[in-house]
Amino acid sequence: MHIEKLKVRPRQATAVRPCTTQFASMLACWSATGDVMSTSACADSAKQLLTCMRTAPAPTRKHKPTINYHLARLGKTLN
Repeated sequence: MHIEKLKVRPRQATAVRPCTTQFASMLACWSATGDVMSTSACADSAKQLLTCMRTAPAPTRKHKPTINYHLARLGKTLN
């Protein structure tokens, strides 16, 4: 089936997530100590993660049209 006016946009690159390295180091510290509730063993990792989360910009959400919007739009061209 060929639809003349149908256009497909290529996928955009994945977004960069802030604080992933700090979060990974925190999880690695918890894994190494074997205790999630220990406060003294992973205090440095926790402080780094906390400062990163405080200074990181808030993520913005883009509007994504729903499937019903696309079905209604394509329904006009198929009929």
